[in-house]
Amino acid sequence: MSERTWTRGAAAVATLTFDVDAETPVLAEGRHYAEQPMVMSHQAYGPDVGVPRILDLLDEMGVPATFFVPGWVAEQRPKLAASIVERGHEVAHHSYSHRPPTSLPAGAERADFTRALDVFAAQGIEIAGHRAALWSATRETLSLIAEYGLAYDSSLMGDDRPYLVDGAVVELPVHWSLDDWEQYAYLPAPRIGSVIESPVKVERMWRAELDGMRHYGCLFNVCMHPFLTGRPGRMLALRNLITYALECGDVTFARCRDVAAWARADTGTPSRPLPIYDVDADVYPR
Repeated sequence: MSERTWTRGAAAVATLTFDVDAETPVLAEGRHYAEQPMVMSHQAYGPDVGVPRILDLLDEMGVPATFFVPGWVAEQRPKLAASIVERGHEVAHHSYSHRPPTSLPAGAERADFTRALDVFAAQGIEIAGHRAALWSATRETLSLIAEYGLAYDSSLMGDDRPYLVDGAVVELPVHWSLDDWEQYAYLPAPRIGSVIESPVKVERMWRAELDGMRHYGCLFNVCMHPFLTGRPGRMLALRNLITYALECGDVTFARCRDVAAWARADTGTPSRPLPIYDVDADVYPR
């Protein structure tokens, strides 16, 4: 097997990613939530308060990050994407409406995908990568990414290191254990989560995962949401996590687009097809 070089000599590579969903997840549950100020303000906290706070922390710690932004959010706040890029970070495609592709009728995913690209093009934001809403990618998702020349996707879970999907798109895999939504998300309606964990527990859990990934040479791809992690106690936990990773001395922080380029150039990066399953309807009737 060829030596894998995508880590650039580090024990693990850390990609701090922020899904700037703002109001889109609740609007995807029903546009009537637009008339509920509590719900909408809970979500608007992300881009309005969380993102500036996160950008300041990243500046202070000297680490880069990737922000996955739905086109609707960028459209509603036309200076948001540029404010992220100006600080040296990456803005990536996160659908237009934050409706999961697996729930869309025929033709709707393409329309949603290209509408987001049009928003970013109009704002002069160069897009290299994509993450599906709720990580709910379809076969068409990967085809669209390749068709429109994007370098990578970050929605699948087939590894804990980068890999190529059908030899075309670099996949930067994710996992629920490194998603703050599973730890912090709560609203009574729409029900987006029901447990609010302690930031101390989350920091400890993510440190343990980072240690394991340093041992195995993995991609520490953390998914955070500014309306969740942007809150004060959670920001201190994130600061502590970054400090720990830097003190380890063998963790490299990078933007997703850079990791995708390293993986593409690495002859040891494996290529895996999207599997096709012949499912017996008598065994699995639905």
